[in-house]
Amino acid sequence: MRRIAIATSISDDVNLDPDAQLLLDALDHAGLEGSMCVWNDPSIPWTDFDLTVIRSTWDYTRDRDGYLAWARGIERLLNPYPIIEYSTDKHYLADLESRSHRVVPSSFCDVGEAPEFPDGRFVVKPTVGAGSIDAEKYGPDDHERAAAHVRALHASGRDAMIQPYIDSIDEDGERALVFIDGTFSHAMTKGAMLNTAADDRDALFRREQMSRAEAEPDAVAFGEAVLREAPFRDLLYARVDLVKVPDGWAIMELELVEPSLFLAYEESAPKRLADAIRSRLHARRG
Repeated sequence: MRRIAIATSISDDVNLDPDAQLLLDALDHAGLEGSMCVWNDPSIPWTDFDLTVIRSTWDYTRDRDGYLAWARGIERLLNPYPIIEYSTDKHYLADLESRSHRVVPSSFCDVGEAPEFPDGRFVVKPTVGAGSIDAEKYGPDDHERAAAHVRALHASGRDAMIQPYIDSIDEDGERALVFIDGTFSHAMTKGAMLNTAADDRDALFRREQMSRAEAEPDAVAFGEAVLREAPFRDLLYARVDLVKVPDGWAIMELELVEPSLFLAYEESAPKRLADAIRSRLHARRG
C-alpha cells in the first residue's frame, strides 16, 4: 500500500482539524495509507513516504524559516516547495497586483520602515500570519494605537501590512472558493472576524464564522483565471478568498499552503482530493 504523510502541526489534529479524518478515510478507500505527521518532528522518516501532503501545518508562522527549510528537504511534496515559499508571505499580493489581478489595496511596512495609514477604517496584520491572529482593525482616530501595533510586529522581527477595511465584509463576509486538482469544488462564506476582540477569536469562534455558500459565477471565473496562470496551475488544492469591492471581486488572500478546505461541506470533496493524490502517485510512478 502506498503511504501518504499528511503534514500537520500537532499530533491530535484529527480532533482539531475537521478535514483530517475525512481525508484519512478517503485515502483508505482509495487504497492509500495516510498518516498524520507533525512537520517539525525530527523522528519522522519522511523518505519512507511516497508523498507528503501539507494540510494543517498552522503553526509555521512562528518559524517560517524553519518551515521552509523543512519543505525544501521533502522531495515529494504537495503543494510543491516554490508555492510554499511564495504563499507563506503576503508580499505575494503585490505580485498578484502586478499581474493585473484585482487585490485588496495593500501597503507593506517592512521592519525598519515607518507606517503610513489610509483615511477611514483600516487593518494592520503581519505579512506572515494565519487567520486573524495578530490582525486588528482601526479607525481614523486610532493611528497611535496602530503605530504601536506595527512597532510590536517589527520588534518580533515581522513585517507588517496595512489594508483599508472592506466594508462589505461586515454584511456579506468573504467568499472562500475551494479548488481541488484545479477544478472548483465548493464555496464558503467567512464572516467578519475583526469585529470581535482578539482574545475571543478562538478556533471555535473562527469555525462558527464559516458557512456554506452558493458561489457566484463571476467569483468562480475570477478564481479560475488566477489559478490558470503559472505558477498556480496543476496544484493539488487551492483556496481563493475574495471580497466584494465597488469594481467587482478582489483577492483578500490566495491560500495555497495549508488552508482549511471544509471537506465536510461538500460530500464529494474528500474522495476528489484522495483521487487527485492517487493520480499524482500514478503519474510519478509512470
